[in-house]
Amino acid sequence: MPEEIILERMTWPQAGKAIEEGYTTAVFACGATEQHGPHLPLFVDAEHGERMALEVARRLGEALVAPSIRVGCSEHHMTFPGTISILPETLEALVRDYCVSLSRHGFANICIIPSHGGNFAPIAQMLERLREAVPPGTRVFAFTDLDGMMKAWRNAVQEESGLGNRVGGHADIAESSIMMLLHPELVSKDSAEPGFIDPVTPEVLDRMFKEGLHAITPNGVMGDPRGMSVSIGLRCIDTFAVMISDFFAGQIREDTKDSC
Repeated sequence: MPEEIILERMTWPQAGKAIEEGYTTAVFACGATEQHGPHLPLFVDAEHGERMALEVARRLGEALVAPSIRVGCSEHHMTFPGTISILPETLEALVRDYCVSLSRHGFANICIIPSHGGNFAPIAQMLERLREAVPPGTRVFAFTDLDGMMKAWRNAVQEESGLGNRVGGHADIAESSIMMLLHPELVSKDSAEPGFIDPVTPEVLDRMFKEGLHAITPNGVMGDPRGMSVSIGLRCIDTFAVMISDFFAGQIREDTKDSC
């Protein structure tokens, strides 16, 4: 087992040796750099995505963590200063080039984790094209169940604190708690306040994507961050990592069986 499984921290001989030894699964996250309310830094999705990729790689075994893509499809956040948004076509070009590069080095399985809500649909839509872009010996998988992620976070928060109703999907108690775990020095608890706390209906989502998030939540928060804690953050990370690693492991097994 290599001492390091984060690809960008390795030398090229170390990377080559790991691949030769069977570390032929690559995991990476597609995050964002965008507003997360008045109390959280802009890199929430990028940072928790990197942590998630690491946890998933550890659980899968014989897997390396490729560098995260730290910007995403965030047009609905652009009224908030600091947000950087790229087009779905740009994201697809980046992800495709990642997959092609990894396949050329001998990775047999590429696992993509969207860690920003706005990336789920674009990645689901591009998945077949990504599979067509790589050689037959490389398989590309992506976790694209946004509803499943939300349910997992809500259940994790409820089990840990009884505050599952404060999960709203953005800068809420779940994401705030994850940042309390990863970067407590960057969380401004005094600035934490509820945002949009009503049910997120299809009509709400339609308005959000057409008019921007500020149209439904002036402070940029969906849900309520109050009650955030390190223990909730750890429960959210663990719950989601288990769910995603189980998903990828199942996909890899099924695809291997079909190809035999």
